[in-house]
Amino acid sequence: MKSLEGSRIRLRQWRDSDRAPFAKMNADPEVMRYFPHCLKEDQSNALVERFTRDIDRSGWGFWAAERLDNSSFIGFIGINYTAQGLPFAPCVDIGWRLSTSNWGQGFATEGAQLALRYAFVQAKIAEVVSMTPLSNVASQRVMQKLGLKQQADTFLHPKLEVNSPLAEHVLYRMHRDDWLSLSV
Repeated sequence: MKSLEGSRIRLRQWRDSDRAPFAKMNADPEVMRYFPHCLKEDQSNALVERFTRDIDRSGWGFWAAERLDNSSFIGFIGINYTAQGLPFAPCVDIGWRLSTSNWGQGFATEGAQLALRYAFVQAKIAEVVSMTPLSNVASQRVMQKLGLKQQADTFLHPKLEVNSPLAEHVLYRMHRDDWLSLSV
């Protein structure tokens, strides 16, 4: 896969030049508010390496996201296979993380629409899920705009302490057939 392009955003393979802005983003407490902690540079670089390997191996994953108007790196958007560790695994989840200067402009929604299309049309994935802490209302709005449906029950994320304010997560799902019926 070369890249996915929307009207304002491109999803593509990672470049070495993405590492510094990604590390800066992952060290920003505002960006990482709904994660257990900020990441150190080596942790951020390890993510870039993992994301790059995933895309090389399967053609998809958490792609680097860049704006088309100025080619600036703004974060990541994509789909990720999770084999275990979640109550609904194995699954393919859709997710995003953008720098704060790119919040509230529709980039997450536009990029996630590209990723959903890839998941359901090219990769022929049967179902995509998305999860976030219950308190992350902004990400839930993106999930709703994408047409994902909130599941009735919340769950405690198994990688977080039970008493963590981030432990309780909400789950959204979309089946391929539902996406196809919306896209006709």
